[in-house]
Amino acid sequence: MFEALDLIIWPLVAALVLTGIHVYLGLHVVTRGVIFVDLALAQMAALGTAAGMLMGWRHEDLSTYVVAVGFTFLGAILFAITRSKDDRIPQEAIIGITYVVAAALMILLFSKSAEGAEHINYLLVGSILFVTPAIVGKTFCLYAVIGLIHWVFRGEFLRASENHSARQAPDARTRFWDFLFYVTFGFVVTSSVKIAGVLLVFSYLIIPTVAAMLFVQGNRNRLIFGWGFGVAVSVLGMVFSLALDIPTGASIVATFGGALALLAILKTALKSSTV
Repeated sequence: MFEALDLIIWPLVAALVLTGIHVYLGLHVVTRGVIFVDLALAQMAALGTAAGMLMGWRHEDLSTYVVAVGFTFLGAILFAITRSKDDRIPQEAIIGITYVVAAALMILLFSKSAEGAEHINYLLVGSILFVTPAIVGKTFCLYAVIGLIHWVFRGEFLRASENHSARQAPDARTRFWDFLFYVTFGFVVTSSVKIAGVLLVFSYLIIPTVAAMLFVQGNRNRLIFGWGFGVAVSVLGMVFSLALDIPTGASIVATFGGALALLAILKTALKSSTV
């Protein structure tokens, strides 16, 4: 038992760090109505990481991270400048196109590599079980700085998100805060993909927020509910991973999906009982 605890202690700390920042950003993403923006940016980060690895750098090298951030910034710029009140081309369409093209390019980059399939699997589901204290510490410091920026300018960020959801034509001020949101979002996603992979990053960002929306109102309550849900499911997913000897990242993602389904059933049952 104690050996198992030693094995998951740092992955658990990493899960706490990921949950903390992603649930908050998830509230903004849901408010904006661009649910798959994180998946697209995460895939851009993965594409940048793939490019760095094919240049001969290791996954954990700073050079690889810089390239991944650069690719993510390209996506951030694209999503900031393509925001429009014109519904003929919804931004979700541009986000979806960005995702599939980035995914296809990543596959093409690794298609001639003997370890291509292993690299693709790594970028999709990550290796959170083998995270180190150093990586957790650096990630926490980065997220703390980004969290502080969002706290200080929370009114501006919230106004930009609400403006987005209202489909109002953005002015120069809104576009600036929109771009800053996506830039900070890009730093978070790039760092998270290195730890958890594309699929788990999406799960941390969206599923706790959706679960919170089923039961509570208000951003503060949803944030607290989402944090609790994210941490509990992370622990459960890691336990399943160790007990069944299955990949940790995929186990947590599947547990997120199962927990959300159970909550949806519970919500339906509670609603039916009050009718």
